[in-house]
This record gives sequence, structure tokens and C-alpha cells, in this order.
Amino acid sequence: MKQAIYLMLLLVGWLPTTALAQNADEILKQAAEMYAQSNGIQAHFSLHTTIPQQGVSESFEGIIYMHDDQFKLETPDMTTWYDGTTQWTYLPRTEEVNITTPSGDELQTTNPAVLLHTYQNGFKAKYIGTSTTRQAKTAYDIELTPKRKSDIQSVALQVEKLTHVPVSFTITDKNGATYAIVISEWKTQLNQPDRFFTFPEADYPDAEIVDLR
Repeated sequence: MKQAIYLMLLLVGWLPTTALAQNADEILKQAAEMYAQSNGIQAHFSLHTTIPQQGVSESFEGIIYMHDDQFKLETPDMTTWYDGTTQWTYLPRTEEVNITTPSGDELQTTNPAVLLHTYQNGFKAKYIGTSTTRQAKTAYDIELTPKRKSDIQSVALQVEKLTHVPVSFTITDKNGATYAIVISEWKTQLNQPDRFFTFPEADYPDAEIVDLR
């Protein structure tokens, strides 16, 4: 579940010509350039999860902030900070903070910036065509499939043509579970300071720190 949440921030870009738009690698290359120039991003999202084997169907909303290789994720069940090296995950239900140092492979499923920059090493990108978003806007469709054995079977991206915004994508895992994500609001040029992406220990005086590094 947590990996699917983070994957939602795959940032995909838009190219102004049809010929280039039909090349998924070119679209993702532009996405990386857009992200590099974004100077801090905030995105509101909703996630709908369906796990047929367990009879699970649930939805919730959240916010993600990103700047360079750093991110902060807020959902009803947890808040996560990542400063480029160390990751803190706060669970309000237990007032526990887990500290980890994610590996390179883990970051591909937890840090959207890393996944964006390294997708060519782990995924094949395919341009599918165009479709209409829930807001009745034209979008490009791209499919990512892993090049090697993975828990992820595929990622379907929908990128709004005129705003350059990734408005939705659906992750399907090897067991048939799906995670459908819709971006409802998007802001750039936030220029968050580095401390924004570290755990503010003074704000959580009663939290139990569990160092798993």
C-alpha cells in the first residue's frame, strides 16, 4: 500500500507536437526537465484501492510535497519525511516514528523523483494514445512495465495535454490489486527549505523514536 501511494507522484510531462507525444521516452524526458525546474511541488490526490483477493475496496485523500530528491507525504494514517538520505514515518495511532535509510531499489517505489530520473533502468515506457480526463480534458496515455521481476505489473499514466499535469494513473500489482490515483490540485515554485523534509522532533514530544537503520 505505502509503495503504491508514493508511486502516485510519477511526474509526466507534455510535448507540443503529436510526433513527440507519441514517443513515451521523450514525454518522460520532458517530465524530468519540468520537475527540475519546478522549484518545489505540492499535489493533492485521492487514492482508490481495490484488492480482489481480500475483498478490499477503500479510498482516502492526501498531500505530497517534493523538492529535488526530497519529499513529505501526508495521509490520514501517517506522515513521512525524506531528506534525500534519511526517512522518518510517523504513525499517529501509535505515536511512533520509524527511521530508515531506504535503499536504491526502495527509493524507486517511495521517492517519485528517483523513479522519474531512473525509470529507463527499471521500466519500459510505451505511448498508448489519447483519452479524456474526468475533467473532460484531452490527455496522453503512457504505460510503464518493469524490465525485470517486480511486485508491480504495470503503471498506466494519464497526462493532461495543455497543463502538463499528471492527472491520474493506475498501478496494477502482480496479484491483480489496483491503485487508482487522481490528482485534484497541483502547485509549483514553493521553494521549500531543506528542514521542511526532516522530522520536526520538537513538534512531537511524546512520539516514540524507533531507529531501524
